[in-house]
Amino acid sequence: MEKLALLSVSDKSGLADFATALVKEHGYRLLSTGGTARLLAEKGLPVTEVSEHTGFPEMMEGRVKTLHPKIHGGLLCRRDKAEHLDAAKTNNIDLIDLVVVNLYPFEATVAKPDVTREEAIENIDIGGPSMLRSAAKNHEAVTVVCDPGDYNAVLEALGDDSKIASLRRKLALKVFQRTASYDAAISAYLEANADEPDLEALSGFPKKLSLDLSKAQELRYGENPHQKAALYGTFHDHFEQLQGKALSYNNILDITSAAYLIGEFERPTVAILKHTNPCGVASADTLEEAWEHAFATDRQAPFGGIIIVNQTMGPELASTIAGIFTEVIIAPRFSDEALAIFAKKKNLRLMIAKDGIGAESLQEVRSVIGGVLLQDRDRTLGKQAEFKVVTKRQPTADEWASMMFGWKIGKHVKSNSIVYCKGERTLGVGAGQMARVDSSRIAVWKAGEAGLDLKGSVVASEALFPFADGLIAAADAGATCAIQPGGSVRDAEVIAAADERDMAMVFTGIRHFKH
Repeated sequence: MEKLALLSVSDKSGLADFATALVKEHGYRLLSTGGTARLLAEKGLPVTEVSEHTGFPEMMEGRVKTLHPKIHGGLLCRRDKAEHLDAAKTNNIDLIDLVVVNLYPFEATVAKPDVTREEAIENIDIGGPSMLRSAAKNHEAVTVVCDPGDYNAVLEALGDDSKIASLRRKLALKVFQRTASYDAAISAYLEANADEPDLEALSGFPKKLSLDLSKAQELRYGENPHQKAALYGTFHDHFEQLQGKALSYNNILDITSAAYLIGEFERPTVAILKHTNPCGVASADTLEEAWEHAFATDRQAPFGGIIIVNQTMGPELASTIAGIFTEVIIAPRFSDEALAIFAKKKNLRLMIAKDGIGAESLQEVRSVIGGVLLQDRDRTLGKQAEFKVVTKRQPTADEWASMMFGWKIGKHVKSNSIVYCKGERTLGVGAGQMARVDSSRIAVWKAGEAGLDLKGSVVASEALFPFADGLIAAADAGATCAIQPGGSVRDAEVIAAADERDMAMVFTGIRHFKH
């Protein structure tokens, strides 16, 4: 028995082979439009134009061609209802059993930097979503395909009533997910480009937040083995895994934190992280020298940690790192020799951080009870020219350089954070304590454990010192200079404590809480 298939696509990949199989193996008659019909005809396949089928000409530059009762009646007619079948027969409506439609590339169009409003509007598909929705609604009888990746599955299921019934339900769900994301993209574009935009839209935060993210990877588990987890979105567009076990939930969090941190630096830099916190960071003339200084900050915490570098990793550093148990190593590139060294460690995950990671444009989403929080990512360090020296003593040039290095690090350490550094290397890091003075004590203790002298160091605090005790602890440890946002009601006490100890102190006027 001849069956009718309607094919009308923008993405024509794989279509000719699929259509050939429909005709030659499954007895379908093809119905099509425009460029799709021409492609099928060029392949020698018998195809009927929609306008010939409906008896109604395509018009208005193709805007009106499939919006016709003979199309939607053929899609929506219920095969189990006599009155539906009678209406189809009376009105000369042929039943359509299979639909293949993918939509005008609206998302790709508006992603172009020079796109015009007219071009965007013309790439809003109307007939395509209408046909998809009609077919998907009647999926008990109609097979609907919106993704070329499903062609093989459809061909394998055709002719098997049980298989095709199950597949139709899955394909119908996929259609409604696709049309929902398509409409969300159009809505977002129109809101962002309104002639009289809403003040909320101008802020970058829409009145209605739609997240349309495809599942990228099933994860073995979440933060702990009893928690299920999956990765959604385009993470793998930014990173390429070269070897090792599949990424875990915690690996992905650590990689993200590491990438944000390393993005602060231009000189050869090595950062070692554990549980998203940096435990050692250094910049130097070479990665090998930077590694020695970063690793010297804490020789225990890197066990099972994350290492990231901002230049090509060569064999010398690879040989050194290979002797340490590491979960993930990230670099923009690895030399062939380095890859050969790491290849011996089968479970080690090697990641390439691709150029153009795009992190600067990201907003951060976090779940809360009953909804989500959305915020701009913390991308600024403030302007050094606007920082204010509040003590009697001015920082030296070396102290300024050390302070700016520590200020970059502290921004990426969980609050409350304290970072001691000297030159372009960390000496001690205190993270995530309820009292800032405790973070300072931990950083001092870690430096002592590593055998590092804090005399002449600088201390960076991501938020204000609420009391003088944190600053005094830093001075007692040997710090000669401090950088912090300022803004405490006790700022005068903190400044006085710095002056009493001949410390220089800078207020930035900007804080970097990280919860």
